[in-house]
Amino acid sequence: MTYTTLISATELQSLVASGQRLMVFDCSFDLMQSTAGAQQYAQAHISGAVYADLNENLSAKHGVPGASGTVTAQEADKPASGGRHPLPSRERFAIWLSSVGFANDMQAVVYDRQGANYCGRLWWMLKWAGHDAVAVLDGGLQAWQAAGGAVASGEEPAHFQSNFELREPLRRLATASDVLAHLQQPGQTVVDARAAPRYRGEVEPLDPVAGHIPGALNRPFVDNIGPDGKFKPAAVLRAEFDTLLQGRDPATVVHQCGSGVSALPNLIAMEVAGLGKSALFAGSWSEWVSDSSRPVERG
Repeated sequence: MTYTTLISATELQSLVASGQRLMVFDCSFDLMQSTAGAQQYAQAHISGAVYADLNENLSAKHGVPGASGTVTAQEADKPASGGRHPLPSRERFAIWLSSVGFANDMQAVVYDRQGANYCGRLWWMLKWAGHDAVAVLDGGLQAWQAAGGAVASGEEPAHFQSNFELREPLRRLATASDVLAHLQQPGQTVVDARAAPRYRGEVEPLDPVAGHIPGALNRPFVDNIGPDGKFKPAAVLRAEFDTLLQGRDPATVVHQCGSGVSALPNLIAMEVAGLGKSALFAGSWSEWVSDSSRPVERG
């Protein structure tokens, strides 16, 4: 059985028991305290899970080549996007996957304990790397523990290195240039996942400019999660996105947020709702406002 969007705690338990080749990733994180996720993982995680750190493993390093003209391995690793959490190159990502022992014939399951806010990043990156067999654990670690799933603390034994091979991307990465070129055209619908006050430009705690991309629609990412901590039912998500899009073609949607991370619950929710694949502007608002010539809208 292959899972490509969501997997329940009981389904994951059955998958573990079946002996299918599988790797579970804990993506817990806290934007305000970058070491908190690793500490949470050390305290409790699904037995056997690998920790995937947003800053260290799922983002490129910031920086520019040195004045000497020499190019180190890090400097040659050109990010695939801009913004506060730039995507690493697909090649750099594949090196990390290989280093933790993930292989092309494995099912991946990703989770966090923050309402799928961070694990969606790894879900999308695996799709971008051409790997379809990846699912979000619905309800995260809390659902796993409620179902009686085994947890461990501390570090896990290291895995043998594998050779993960990149394949054709299964999801589209939109650049700032792409978004700008199609601004407010029928072939593009930008959906902003930030909280409404940030979208309207009333507050901006992280980036130097407040507001939103002109014409963008607002759907805060938290709206995808129900009171039980799981994604809302597909029919409910479908109705909510239909209301948001008001007849616009779901295939034209480009998702963004502040730095390309919390936009992903919206993207995943659209797929759960049966609305097909949509694009991600990974640089998001933080990259958009890095160039003052790009237009900004408020209200």
